[in-house]
Amino acid sequence: MTPERTERLTKVLNKRQNNLAVVLENVFDPHNISAVMRSCDAVGIQDVYVLNTKIPRHKKWGAKSSSSAAKWLTIHQYTDAELCFKDLRQKYDKILATHLSSDAISLYEVDFTQSVALVFGNEHAGVSEEIRALADGNFIIPQVGIIQSLNISVACAVSIYEAYRQKKLAGHYDNINLPQEKYNTLLKEWGFTEEESENIRSLTPDPSPQCGEGCPNSNHADKIK
Repeated sequence: MTPERTERLTKVLNKRQNNLAVVLENVFDPHNISAVMRSCDAVGIQDVYVLNTKIPRHKKWGAKSSSSAAKWLTIHQYTDAELCFKDLRQKYDKILATHLSSDAISLYEVDFTQSVALVFGNEHAGVSEEIRALADGNFIIPQVGIIQSLNISVACAVSIYEAYRQKKLAGHYDNINLPQEKYNTLLKEWGFTEEESENIRSLTPDPSPQCGEGCPNSNHADKIK
């Protein structure tokens, strides 16, 4: 691997966030999924959960809109909602679904300095009743237009960029946010040789306690499978 590519990938990996994830429930169009993945990559989200309980499991994503973003992400695919949420709860303190309800909070009220997973639903039906019952609550994106609806990829991008804003201000991107084991796994998956990985690890600063529960030196990291 060239020094330039090594430097670029290392910088990206060092910004990956372990305490923020996106969950997609029965999203039909693979191009929408790919667009979401591209946005996730842009803000440093590593984990995307694809839950298909009512539609067939996706075999591939829309490559054109993702520009192969999926190859740099960890994609978790599920067909069982309860199992998916069981695994989510081992990693994230809050699971919030996008749904317009009387008790829904504004996106801008969500504390993204905590460990959060955001659930986005089907293009037509939105988040299902089953998933809303499993989630900790609902949030909405404030709008002032006539049509109170956004395309799922747009809604996701708006939401996770608010998360990025909060986390950036809180210093979450200033230190490595991944557990060491996951960091090492991604080095291998991203194409680094063992020698290159060892060189990167030797030059990588230790995580700071300021980066919160996603850090390798936190108790929360021990829960990750």
